[in-house]
Amino acid sequence: NTSTIDATVYDQPTVTASVDGNEVCDGESFTFTGGGADIYTWDLGVTNGVAFTGSVGTETYTVTGTDANGCQNTATVDATVHDLPTVTASVDDDEVCDGEAFTFTGGGATSYTWDLGVTDGVPFEPPLGVTTYTVTGTNAEGCESTATLDITVNDLPTVVATASDIELCIGEELTLTGTGADSYMWDLGVTDGVAFTPGATATYTVTGTDVNGYENTDDLIVTVNPLPIIDAGPDQSVCDGTTVTLSGTGGVSYVWSNGIIDGQSF
Repeated sequence: NTSTIDATVYDQPTVTASVDGNEVCDGESFTFTGGGADIYTWDLGVTNGVAFTGSVGTETYTVTGTDANGCQNTATVDATVHDLPTVTASVDDDEVCDGEAFTFTGGGATSYTWDLGVTDGVPFEPPLGVTTYTVTGTNAEGCESTATLDITVNDLPTVVATASDIELCIGEELTLTGTGADSYMWDLGVTDGVAFTPGATATYTVTGTDVNGYENTDDLIVTVNPLPIIDAGPDQSVCDGTTVTLSGTGGVSYVWSNGIIDGQSF
């Protein structure tokens, strides 16, 4: 006698594996998706359709797809996580005077973008005070990282040049003094606070330096007037009892000896 039985062989599902971005930077996530089956199981900790953050390097991810008949097949996809650049920020001098320029330089990447108007490698004049500057460095894979640095811009001392007199006669002494800083250096051979006799009208410049070594200048004009050329008039011979009038010339006012008044009867 005979008996029969039917047996069914189902095709394996044609499983596919895909990822929304097969190259990302460290810290960014992938989303892996299986196709061609009903249920998907991934290795290496991946959950189908859920964002996943991988480790640096290239990995091959495998998905096992199961169809409604319980048949399974697999597919793989490669995904790469690029390391972030180790970015550095440097400056040629982290403390300068107002009006001086810094040059900022990024390192550890391929290209650099600074905030606050700075261009990498180009001299830049920052504002007064302490400011934090940030550089974003991008490597060849397009991954970014940042670094920061603080720089200080000190205000210049407010230097003022003063004189004991800004208009004097030739032969008179003059004392020049600087204020607003800690030490002072004058041009034209002048010593701060020490009297000297100027020979002619001149502009004197003082450079004042504060405790931080920062300098500023101020100047003043000192006018030196020549002495008047005075003439007492011609010699006179008179008889006793005769009046004489003496008048000086060459000046504005005159003082005679012996009680004589310029231009009157004596």
